[in-house]
Amino acid sequence: MKLFITGGAGFIGSALIRYYIQNTKHQIINIDKLSYAANLNSLSTVDRDPRYHFEHTDICNRESIKQLLDRYQPDAVIHLAGESHVDRSFIDPNIFVSTNVVGTQTLLECSRQYYDSRSTQQHFRFLYVSTDEVYGSRAGDETVDEKAAFQPNSPYAASKAAATHLVRSYFNSYQFPVLTTYCSNNFGPWQYPEKLIPVTIRNALQQQVIPIYGTGQQSRDWVYVDDHVLALDTVLRKGKPGEGYNINGGHEISNLRLVHRICDQLDFLSPAADGRNYRDLIQFVEDRPGHDRRYGISDQKIRRKLGWSPAESFDSGLEKTLLWHMQTIFTVNKS
Repeated sequence: MKLFITGGAGFIGSALIRYYIQNTKHQIINIDKLSYAANLNSLSTVDRDPRYHFEHTDICNRESIKQLLDRYQPDAVIHLAGESHVDRSFIDPNIFVSTNVVGTQTLLECSRQYYDSRSTQQHFRFLYVSTDEVYGSRAGDETVDEKAAFQPNSPYAASKAAATHLVRSYFNSYQFPVLTTYCSNNFGPWQYPEKLIPVTIRNALQQQVIPIYGTGQQSRDWVYVDDHVLALDTVLRKGKPGEGYNINGGHEISNLRLVHRICDQLDFLSPAADGRNYRDLIQFVEDRPGHDRRYGISDQKIRRKLGWSPAESFDSGLEKTLLWHMQTIFTVNKS
């Protein structure tokens, strides 16, 4: 197949492209405007493959998207492009609305027109990668399935919820074959160092303060990025148009416990030169506004109906992530 992947220079998008180039015969068209979190180095192992194509453009650019769809004639669109950092959404919500909402609508409309013009429509799919944050905070041990009402509590989550509603509307209004996924927190190599896990690892190894919001009791589920990639491929191949699928890693942990675990593993893997424990670098900072206490989604649908489940345990994925960051930091420091 020819796959049109937006945001392919981002953390999850680049992992998806690496998977497809290394494990399939698909042609990949990577659409990315190269914002601050994009990193083309994450694609250095595949970017010379003749099946890989990079197009530097913005999903809000309607004419450019239309031209690229007409030129490459993709069999599917996987839409990952977007602003994703909650903290930044409080500072500048406008860019989140522009990219996540207007950009998604632009891509939807261009893709719908392209789809309607195709002589063969049977296998075309539009897969939108949403987030578990659209469901809002959940108390206790509550989990929600894909039918739960959206209750976003940050500009980021609200922009993703709005985009998700648009995607759903195109299925009901135009019979456009959309699929939607809602994934919990991702981690792994190449993640931009503003998220909790890479911030903790890199700050620890560089003997800098490790900040934790509030008391650190916010709880999240974590999924290794390569497992998310396999879930996306599974949904693309087996998912039912018009349906949504929750994706969970099956390991929920509080932010404080997670940071403690990272520090303890680093104490073993890379002891500090001064003999101090990395936990000593932890500093509690003022909590951010609208900070959801806990997300809780049930992924029974994708497990039962599509046969997906995580292949990587949380511990093994975390070790791979730690070793990757250690190698990256030490290599940079030596150069």
